[in-house]
Amino acid sequence: MWDHFVNGFDAFFSLSSFLYINLGLFLGIIFGAVPGLTVMLCLVLLLPITYNLGAIDSFMFLLGIYCAGSYGGSISAILIRTPGTPHATATMMDGNPLSQAGHSQKALNIALYASFIGGTFSALVLLFLAPEVAKVALKMGSPEYFLICAFGLTIIAGVSGESLLKGIISGCLGLFLATVGQDLISGGTMRFAFDNIYLYGGFDLVIVLIGLFALVEIINKGHLLAKDKPNKVNQKIEFENERLTKKEWGRMSKPLTFSSIIGSIIGIIPGTGASMASFLSYDVAQKVSKKPEEFGKGSIEGIAAAESANNAVTGATLIPLLTLGIPGDGAVAIMLGALMINGLTPGPNLFQNHGTTVYAIMIGLIFVNLFMLLQGKYLTRMFAKVVKVPSQILVPIIAVFCFAGAYSIKNSMFDLGTAITFGVVSYVMSKLGFSAIPVLLGLVLGSITEKNFRRSLMISDGNWDIFVTRPYALAFFILLVLVLCMLIYNNYKKAKKARH
Repeated sequence: MWDHFVNGFDAFFSLSSFLYINLGLFLGIIFGAVPGLTVMLCLVLLLPITYNLGAIDSFMFLLGIYCAGSYGGSISAILIRTPGTPHATATMMDGNPLSQAGHSQKALNIALYASFIGGTFSALVLLFLAPEVAKVALKMGSPEYFLICAFGLTIIAGVSGESLLKGIISGCLGLFLATVGQDLISGGTMRFAFDNIYLYGGFDLVIVLIGLFALVEIINKGHLLAKDKPNKVNQKIEFENERLTKKEWGRMSKPLTFSSIIGSIIGIIPGTGASMASFLSYDVAQKVSKKPEEFGKGSIEGIAAAESANNAVTGATLIPLLTLGIPGDGAVAIMLGALMINGLTPGPNLFQNHGTTVYAIMIGLIFVNLFMLLQGKYLTRMFAKVVKVPSQILVPIIAVFCFAGAYSIKNSMFDLGTAITFGVVSYVMSKLGFSAIPVLLGLVLGSITEKNFRRSLMISDGNWDIFVTRPYALAFFILLVLVLCMLIYNNYKKAKKARH
């Protein structure tokens, strides 16, 4: 471990790593701060850039976007009462009242410091816990990995929106897309390629992402602009040079501590997410606060709890990704794609075969949070102006990025047409109440799930007992059954409540 740590630090410590961290942070804060733009959109648009980068620089760039987006959502939530990201809603509940009371700078500083503390805490959790999880995972084989992947697919329930059934249908669509192209296990048989040479390698993840998440945003925003509903923000934002006092830091110390822990624990559990972490921490902070009456009226404890929790999720979500290959949410699923693009197969062997690279990524996450603190401290006023950019300017710029990104991957008009097709499909799905995130999870996890399932049956000569006779496999099987039963029960209760 120590050798990997030293080698990882040496591999990370380069000018290019620092450059891509700061570039990713800058773009991530902007996309997080502007209402309507999302971290997912930013990751999808800029993922093609990583094709020409090394694994470490790629991940530094993407982690910069991911972490900064979590913080950036608080800027618009505090200043104009419009959360840039869903989990910034909890921050808005106290951040905006504090801003309205003439303390915009103080509210933004609390959000920044809390984000830094929560993010750094989770980065340390990742650095020290992930290798231990990987050691356990090394004792597992294909049957265990299949059950882990199947467990990962239950994340779909948490991102299905209103209807679990529609989420399952979307997930199945993603699983189907994962089967398109050459089947290497059966000797190169073509499946659902329809004699189209462009489909022999299956659907390119980046192309699908551009269609599902980027182009659909263009369509939605264009629809709003056609109805003359651009996002015009005329509110004047005032700033004051106001520092946090020792007494205020003392009040925030408790929520900062337990919210960082709560966020890290929730981040490790796939399918939960930053929104759950921020609201849960906010609720706990109010319950243990000596001044609960201030919550909702500009409580510094409320801002600190919400922001430290949602940023503590960022590092913790990488634990199941790097050790087991399970993405905790849609944004991390994109990073799983980035790993595969760079020839890094997630799982316990990743720490053995590419230990230096993995440790460089984990060490780099600490520096991501440090540079986020510096950018937030010195560029806050500029980021505050970004929230006022009208949609009429943003939409054409994003559209150009979408089309250029889709075409540039292989210089293929077929890929451009594929992206447009997925954009239209995603738009129709959204109108029918279907979420696109289960499609992404199905596409990313589908090939890994199928590969391990078929390998398991080949090992056992078709005997399905292999999934329950091995100790770890039996444990994951029981966990999977319990989770499925819980999902069915919760869905039944929700449907029963809706009928009444």
